[in-house]
Amino acid sequence: MNHIVYILHSLKLNRYYIGYTTNFDLRLEFHKNSPSNKFTANANDWTLFLSFDCTNKTQALSIEKHIKNMKSKTYIENLIKYPDIILKLKEKYK
Repeated sequence: MNHIVYILHSLKLNRYYIGYTTNFDLRLEFHKNSPSNKFTANANDWTLFLSFDCTNKTQALSIEKHIKNMKSKTYIENLIKYPDIILKLKEKYK
């Protein structure tokens, strides 16, 4: 089973959404088509900004929480610029 941390981006809102899933395709469709999700329902242009696999659910949820707690667009954008940040997060949350 894949444990995936993903970050979506909306140009319309200029915001990021950080999440965890084991089935990315299904989860992305949920974000694009579900009016019940209060955060992602505000836009219909969500695109994948970044995703990466984790070794287990605990690691993935810990990394997701870490990224959310940073509350920083710059930090999220640096995850793309500096891939070693992801490696360090994976090591930290083994």
